[in-house]
Amino acid sequence: QVQLVESGGGSVQSGGSLRLSCQASGFTYSLYCMGWFRQAPGEGREGVAIISSGGVTSYADSVKGRFTISQDKAKKSHFLQMNSLNPDDTAIYYCAAVGRIYLRSCSLNKNDYDYWGQGTQVTVSS
Repeated sequence: QVQLVESGGGSVQSGGSLRLSCQASGFTYSLYCMGWFRQAPGEGREGVAIISSGGVTSYADSVKGRFTISQDKAKKSHFLQMNSLNPDDTAIYYCAAVGRIYLRSCSLNKNDYDYWGQGTQVTVSS
């Protein structure tokens, strides 16, 4: 049974930084996509950043240059370093993962992901 557990959310002032972590268990795929999505109140869930098993990354335009996704493959963990946060970044952040049978590119489309964490709240005040 695959489980994803997020940590690292919290409250920060505008311009501040936070680092989110996602720990996967029961996830045995050697080819995969993992990523971070967020959902603000009254909004749909949007892709923020993804990383492939090969280390290829992709970001939403709104976070490029401010957020960095990384992974520790040995620990089956991935991370989201968020810098220069602003109130528009306030949302529940979810980590997600999908296993691949063959190599293909990863997307920011939430419908492509099979496994989800419970979410962690990030609140940025002005």
